[in-house]
Amino acid sequence: MEKTTQSIKELYEKDFYLWVQENLRLLRNKEYDLVDWENLLEEIEDMARRELRSLISFMAVILEHLYKWENFRDREDVGHSWIKSINNARNELDTILETYPGIRKKAAEELPTAWRIAVKRLVRWFKEDENHDLAKKYFGKFPTEKDFPQECPYTFEQVMEYEPWV
Repeated sequence: MEKTTQSIKELYEKDFYLWVQENLRLLRNKEYDLVDWENLLEEIEDMARRELRSLISFMAVILEHLYKWENFRDREDVGHSWIKSINNARNELDTILETYPGIRKKAAEELPTAWRIAVKRLVRWFKEDENHDLAKKYFGKFPTEKDFPQECPYTFEQVMEYEPWV
């Protein structure tokens, strides 16, 4: 079946898997003029964004739990799940950074974004029923984003290695 650029673009909306297979075939056959370049380039760009979003999300988990450990741990038996969460997120970060070493520089640049996400999570955490007393104890109210540092209090190196529980 003779494919045209238009029919391949239509395939993108109807059957993504088939669209990928057809573009791969065209690229392998060096039929570059028939490749759906517009959607292909968008998909390639999105692949990089997905990895970056994952990286930011894992950093936010680490930042949230480091901050909880250092600031809201009011009993010795509290926080062990935070350590597990930090270690799991670091394992995932290590995997991303080993697989895509070029993303490391971008990771450090995205620390402020990860911190903003962590702060939002902290604010929601205090609104959970079991944490109302902690909100009252530490803030005298439910905290807002303004009650936390505006700048990330941790470096990228601390995100990757800092263990305040040791």
